[in-house]
Amino acid sequence: MRSPSRGFRSTQRSTADPRLDEISKSIIEVLQVDGRASYAAIAKEVGLSEAAVRQRVQRLLDAGIMQIVAVTDPIQVGFRRQAMIGLRVQGDLSVVGDALSEMPEVDYVVTTAGSFDILAEVVCEDDEQLLELLSTRIRQLPGVLSTETFVYLKLNKQHYNWGTR
Repeated sequence: MRSPSRGFRSTQRSTADPRLDEISKSIIEVLQVDGRASYAAIAKEVGLSEAAVRQRVQRLLDAGIMQIVAVTDPIQVGFRRQAMIGLRVQGDLSVVGDALSEMPEVDYVVTTAGSFDILAEVVCEDDEQLLELLSTRIRQLPGVLSTETFVYLKLNKQHYNWGTR
């Protein structure tokens, strides 16, 4: 799962970052396949020294271009209820988006175009926690007009290896 406290926060989506040369892209792609790959193994793969790879990885982390995290199966670590919540909002969307981003159960927040203004993915221990979150915190946020909750029945795919294109 994406971590709310260390997740990406971006105001715009970028399909290609001009700061990334082909070597940096290759390093990212190696780490997307195996986040535990050693600097030595990455160096061999991309044709740099181990020290150069270490420096590039650190720059990519510091710039917020990538994260190296452990991705878990929520059910196997005690979170039996996941849901996507669509919110219709009146007023400043960023105020609601920021408030949602501060909630520990919320692991993903995007401002959208279409039927919903904001989508928020939540991970809860059970239905009781989801109900409490919806009733007492999310629906009570100033500007929230309505919500629609899409409860996950099965996690079919969760991968983060789409490369750098």
